[in-house]
Amino acid sequence: MNINKLREHLCATYPDLCPLFSIEFGDGSLTVAPERLHSAASDMRDLGFDFLGMVTAVDRGETFELVYRIQSRKMSAGIFLKAYVSREEPYISSVYDLWPAADWQEREVYDMFGIIFEGHPDLRRILLTDDWVGYPLRKDYEDERMIRRPDYI
Repeated sequence: MNINKLREHLCATYPDLCPLFSIEFGDGSLTVAPERLHSAASDMRDLGFDFLGMVTAVDRGETFELVYRIQSRKMSAGIFLKAYVSREEPYISSVYDLWPAADWQEREVYDMFGIIFEGHPDLRRILLTDDWVGYPLRKDYEDERMIRRPDYI
């Protein structure tokens, strides 16, 4: 099954998600509400997406964009599963129970952005010390040791 056939299948199976599914550069992209992320990820796993390659986040200002790269080795297809959470309430369900590879990746996103993965079995800092204050990859992070970049970059 190629990505176009996958899109047809997803649109037939999940008509409400069909408008959210796009194809960019040969890869699919599915954006869901944060409360639907876990169920959408579970559905994707049941459809044959058996490999979680990446979990990361992007600070978009008022929101954080969570990006999951999942792949189906059988279909030779990959998609980006995305959700947005607010800066004030950065909570989303963990996908650790679906793909154990999410363990350290979710911990890294927590450590760098402060996003809470509900249901994660061991959510604690993984790169920084336990007494570290703040989340370094947030745009509003402040530290007196930081060297400010010039505005032209």
